[in-house]
Amino acid sequence: MLQVKNLTKVYDDGTVALRDLSFEVRDGEFLIIIGLSGAGKSTLLRCINRLIEPTEGKIIWDGVDVTAASAAELRQIRRQIGMIFQHFNLVNRSTVLTNVLSGRLGYVNPWSSLLNRFPQEDIERARWALERLGIPEQAHKRADELSGGQQQRVGVARALMQEPRIILADEPVASLDPVLAHSILDHLEKLNQEDKISILCSLHYLDLIQRYASRVIGLRDGQIIYRGSREEIRRMTDEEFKEIYGQEAERVSVGLQSEGGV
Repeated sequence: MLQVKNLTKVYDDGTVALRDLSFEVRDGEFLIIIGLSGAGKSTLLRCINRLIEPTEGKIIWDGVDVTAASAAELRQIRRQIGMIFQHFNLVNRSTVLTNVLSGRLGYVNPWSSLLNRFPQEDIERARWALERLGIPEQAHKRADELSGGQQQRVGVARALMQEPRIILADEPVASLDPVLAHSILDHLEKLNQEDKISILCSLHYLDLIQRYASRVIGLRDGQIIYRGSREEIRRMTDEEFKEIYGQEAERVSVGLQSEGGV
């Protein structure tokens, strides 16, 4: 179980990104965080694995205080916490297979990883991950030769290589068209249901949220202002929607999103 307790993040310029957040992610849950850009979603996800250092509060992972962990302890903790990024965060000049293998960096000797020397078992695991994501034929292409949807599949395969118990997905479909958005979320749903990997995912579009979430948290100005179950998010009223997204907000279908690749 992941527990976030009284989490606050204040940046050096005085910007308060998160304000006293508390919630938990139960084992096997698909929890979605919603809110406008700037609401604090990305900061929250990055605080959980300490890509960003929290200002106050605690992150507890299976009873271990992540915020108090040493560098060596954090390396062990991060093995269990996969991360998927909005802009893929791939090494464009490297092959797809090498990018996927980078998900094993927490397990191999650092010197070996610098030389791209991975055990044969890890290479076979990487091929299996690509097979599972439906792109085994892309293994030896450069990452920048792939479409946006294919690149995000590589990102999911890389996270899968960590053998994670939870995956943090930061706007994973924001740059993809509706069909590809559903494809990526379908893969995450399978990992959630078949592998029992907990998913903590930030999204914008209500129809995707209603389709995939088991529970929802709404952020506004760094604070939690909405909590809802799958049933409650499907019954969300216009008043609740505007409380999260502002009085000027209107419900927009993901079908209006227009960018991406096959």
